[in-house]
Amino acid sequence: MGDKITFSPAASPKNPFHNPNHTMKIHEYQARHLLAEAGIPVPPGAMVESTLAAKQAAARIFIEGAHLVVVKAQVHAGGRGKAGFVKLVKTVDDAESTAQFMLSNRMVSPQTPPEGLEVRRILVAEAVEIKREFYLAITIDRSRRTATLIASAEGGVEIEHVAATRPDAILRVPFHPLDGLAPFQARDVAMKLGLTGRTINQAVDVMMRLASLFRRVDADLLEINPLVLTPSSSDFPDGQIMAVDAKCTFDDNALFRQKEVAAMFDPAEENAAELHAAKHGLSYVALDGNIGCLVNGAGLAMSTMDIIALHGGRPANFLDVGGSATEEAVTEAFRIILSDSRVEGVLVNIFGGIMQCDRIARAIVGAAHTVGFKVPLVVRLEGTNVDAARQILEAARAEIPTMHSATDLADAANRIVQAVA
Repeated sequence: MGDKITFSPAASPKNPFHNPNHTMKIHEYQARHLLAEAGIPVPPGAMVESTLAAKQAAARIFIEGAHLVVVKAQVHAGGRGKAGFVKLVKTVDDAESTAQFMLSNRMVSPQTPPEGLEVRRILVAEAVEIKREFYLAITIDRSRRTATLIASAEGGVEIEHVAATRPDAILRVPFHPLDGLAPFQARDVAMKLGLTGRTINQAVDVMMRLASLFRRVDADLLEINPLVLTPSSSDFPDGQIMAVDAKCTFDDNALFRQKEVAAMFDPAEENAAELHAAKHGLSYVALDGNIGCLVNGAGLAMSTMDIIALHGGRPANFLDVGGSATEEAVTEAFRIILSDSRVEGVLVNIFGGIMQCDRIARAIVGAAHTVGFKVPLVVRLEGTNVDAARQILEAARAEIPTMHSATDLADAANRIVQAVA
C-alpha cells in the first residue's frame, strides 16, 4: 500500500469556492495528503465512500502488517471521537460494520448543528502505537501580524482548554516576515517539548516542512494534533515522529493561484445558503436567530446585529450586500433570507453611499413580486437617493402590507423585535 494517502478532490477546479469573508476548509484525508506530499511522515490510509471500500482498505492495511486500523468520519467538525465517529478496529469485519454505522448515522457533537452532519466519506488508516503525543500548528498571529508556530507537549486534547488552564504549556514562536521559521527556532521548540536523540532532528524536519507548506499553499492554519512519537523499532531506535491527525484551512482570497487547494473544496460540507450568496457576490453567514438582516457594509451589519440583540432579538444571519450589488443580487439576498424557515421578520438597514437607496427600494419591490413578504419587514434607509427610495416604497405599500418604515436604527431594531415577539 505504500506510504501515500489516497487522494480524491471533492470539487471541480472549474468551480472553486469563493467568498471573500470565508476560510476554506478541507477534510482530514486531504490534509494528510498535503502533509505526505510535503515529506511529513503520515500513516498509510485511504478515503472511502462505501462499506465495501472500507472493508477492502482495512484488508490491505492488515495484510501489510498493521495490528490496528482506525476508521474516522470525514466531516468539517470537531468532537468526532467523543461522538463515536473515530473507532479503532482489529478486524476487517469490524471495519466494515463501523463504516456502515458512520455512513448511516448523522454525527452530532458540540461543533455540529443540533441535527448533526451527514457522513459521506471515511478515512481508513493504519493506527500507530503511541509513546508520546504533541500538538503542533502554524497559524496567523493577528496581534503580531506574522505566521506563528504553536507547539505543546499536551497533544491529543483540546488545545483551547490547555491554553485557558495552562498557558505556560503552550510554546509560541513568531516567524521572521521574510525568512520564515529558522532551523534554530525549530530545534529549540523540539528540545523544550522534551525530545531527545535523533527525534530532535525528526521534529525539526517536520516543523520546517510544515512551515514551507504553510507558505506554499497560502494556509491560515496547518494543525497536527496529535503529532506522535512512536516506540523504538529497528528502523527508528529512538522512535519515529509522525502526524496522525491533521487540519488545514486556507485564505480563499488566494485560491485563484492555488488550483490544487481549490479543487479540494467540498460544497456538501458548507451551508447551501452561504454558497448561493457567494455566487452572487454577497457576504452571508447563517446564524441561529429569527430576524433576517440585509445591510450594506460589514461594520454596519455587525452593528445592526448588536442592536437587535440589545433590544432582545436574535439575528438569523449576517448579510452584507456591499456597495455595488445589482438589484438582481439584492433580490437574491431577500430570497436567501426568506428561504430560512426560522426567519420570522426581516430588518433592512441601508446607509446609502456607493449603494444607492433607490436601488434597494426597487429590489424590495421586486422581491415582493418574485419572492413575497409573508413576515414583518422593517426598512430603515438613509443616504444617497433616500427621498426617491421612500417614494418608491410608499407607492408600493399596498403590495407589501407587512412593511414598516423606521426613523432610525434604534427605532428599526425595536420595531422588528416587537413584530416577531
